[in-house]
Amino acid sequence: MELVFLGTGSGVPSKERNVSATALKLLQEQNSIWLFDCGEATQHQILHTSIKPRKITKIFITHMHGDHIFGLPGLLGSRSFQGGDNLLTVYGPEGIKNYIETSLAVSGTTLTYPLSIVEFTEGVLFENEQFTVSCKELEHGIPSYGFRISEKDKPGRLLVEKLKDTGVEPGPIYQQIKENDVVQTDDGRLIHRDEYLGPPKKGRVVTIMGDTRSPDKNKSFIQDSDVLVHEATFGHEKETLAKAYFHSTTKQAATLARNSNTKKLILTHISSRYQQGDDDKLLEEACHIFPATELARDFREISIESE
Repeated sequence: MELVFLGTGSGVPSKERNVSATALKLLQEQNSIWLFDCGEATQHQILHTSIKPRKITKIFITHMHGDHIFGLPGLLGSRSFQGGDNLLTVYGPEGIKNYIETSLAVSGTTLTYPLSIVEFTEGVLFENEQFTVSCKELEHGIPSYGFRISEKDKPGRLLVEKLKDTGVEPGPIYQQIKENDVVQTDDGRLIHRDEYLGPPKKGRVVTIMGDTRSPDKNKSFIQDSDVLVHEATFGHEKETLAKAYFHSTTKQAATLARNSNTKKLILTHISSRYQQGDDDKLLEEACHIFPATELARDFREISIESE
């Protein structure tokens, strides 16, 4: 599991930061990539990475502001010419279906792969055998959402020595025990898997938030995240401006992370008023409250390791 930041700026792109887009690479887990937001020129940003558009199978849109969706029609169209033939599902707030269908229709764009568009409000959005994705509405000028990606716990490791002590020697039966609740040995004994497994391996939690102010209200949603990706459009000195524009500051995001048992905070959606020379100051403001903070930059990749 790996995060790739394709755009880490806010509404106006700068030479140093493109507008919003973040990829979650799940190549080992799902053989796919999930994209969160798709601001203008996202497909150009992808060209500077190892990401293959055909591997993108899900796109989650936090809200309908242009800096989060203007790159979507182009990416959808280009995917047809880049080997994409499998289903792509776009999840977004009300209006995303009309936006996509109108953009493709008026531009005469025909897709060579099946496209599903899901409009949501709140709650569980998607679930399979490995992951659950839920969403929560945030406080912004228009409906904006955060996404919590929860990996399901994995079975603990097989207690090989305990099996040997009971006379079960290594062989194909070990794999059978891993895959079945109960296995019968050649001599007729029943082996109950739960008795020969270590503690479950806790699944990872990644929370990716859309634009929001009053981040403290989202504490329960992001509780116990391994990684929290949160906007910090403004530095602390612009707290009044952040409130007026429905955004968050460095210190507000850091306070949320500290109070919610988050392991790592990554700040993104940085205003174009802040240039590279301002990065240290922004990061210092957040680290003073929550030391495990990092500042995202375009093309930065962050691995999310299992415990």
